[in-house]
Amino acid sequence: MNRWSKYGRRLLVVFFVGAVLIAGGCKGTDSREAVDDTVETMAGKKDLEHFQQMKDDLEKIQNQQANRYRQLDPAEDKE
Repeated sequence: MNRWSKYGRRLLVVFFVGAVLIAGGCKGTDSREAVDDTVETMAGKKDLEHFQQMKDDLEKIQNQQANRYRQLDPAEDKE
């Protein structure tokens, strides 16, 4: 009987460690996402991403406006 209880304990430890590793590998729940979102906001990552997106949008707008200006000004093409 002592032999079986030793194997039983080992098996229980293996299952426990496996469950902890599986649970730790999961992405998480909504609360985890909320915590990640808060950390990113406090660290300024979201502001930096927003700034980069605005910068890219302004560059696109400037290029579109330059192309429209070139299309409207035929004198520039003749020179």
